[in-house]
Amino acid sequence: QAQLVESGGGLVQAGGSLRLSCTASGRTFSSYGMAWFRQAPGKEREFVADITSSGSSTRYADFVKGRFTISRDNAKNTVYLQMNSLKPEDTAVYYCAGVRLDPPGVVGGRYRYWGQGTQVTVSS
Repeated sequence: QAQLVESGGGLVQAGGSLRLSCTASGRTFSSYGMAWFRQAPGKEREFVADITSSGSSTRYADFVKGRFTISRDNAKNTVYLQMNSLKPEDTAVYYCAGVRLDPPGVVGGRYRYWGQGTQVTVSS
């Protein structure tokens, strides 16, 4: 059973950048589509970006297009979320998730594995 551990969150000023990492245990990471979701206080969890198992295809929520980039390194069992031009409304707990589907999709209920989340706070 895979375990996902996120890191890289923190406090940053508006306009700044952060890179989140999510490292998976196990030897089948390269078989999993991966995604990032986020949840702000008082709001529902929302899809941010996903990436196919090979990394050949990505998809983004409209509110992050052109600012965030999802990528993966299957040799390191890690998926990344590079976040640039951060805005205060990006403040949330960010979760990585994995499922043995390609493409993985935008619906959280499809995902079998979830990390514990990492807090991202963007100050104005």
